[in-house]
Amino acid sequence: EIKMKKLLTIISLASMILLSNANAEMRLGVSGALTQIDADGKETEGGEVTSSSVDNLVIVPSIFAEYQTGQLNIGLDYIPLKADVSNKTKNRTDVETSVMGSGGTTSTQRKQSANASLENHLTLYANYNLTDTFFVKGGMAYVTLKTEDSLETGSKYGDEDIYGAVVGAGFTDGNSRLELVYTDYEDIVLTSSVARTGVVANKIEADLDTLSLKYSYLF
Repeated sequence: EIKMKKLLTIISLASMILLSNANAEMRLGVSGALTQIDADGKETEGGEVTSSSVDNLVIVPSIFAEYQTGQLNIGLDYIPLKADVSNKTKNRTDVETSVMGSGGTTSTQRKQSANASLENHLTLYANYNLTDTFFVKGGMAYVTLKTEDSLETGSKYGDEDIYGAVVGAGFTDGNSRLELVYTDYEDIVLTSSVARTGVVANKIEADLDTLSLKYSYLF
């Protein structure tokens, strides 16, 4: 909630600056992006560390509003749909061994499955026109990482709101725009809830980034 308030404050300040410029013109647009999502991370569970890398290639639509003044365009882009971080759910079976009172041992198999998705994605950006057709981009992204896990221990990872730095470059031709955009999100640390006595909280540390080839049309 605090992060969202900060983003809204930045958006409000940017809008005030643009609205104060009498020459600023607002335009609306739609876009579609072929986006490669990559995530590298590790999970610490009871002292055991498991590393993994996942990826997904998705087509992501968005809508945006943009103020144009001189060589500078400042806009807000919103993605109305969610995108899975991985192209498949990660599954594994853990074997938990415990010592019985009689001195023997017993083993319990627990099935674990997990995936994650990106939702409510907002990007506040600025395009600076170096020529009539070529521009460079910089900005900040805000997104909710939603975990979709099923752990037989009863533990659960929560959701996390994260920021990202956005850079890119592209070409404009009339109302059409083609650009390559890279977003590097901040490091993610998730700690699982503890559902019952004896269950140790697990921790996930991950790095997430995306690379998009994006086509936009301005009205």
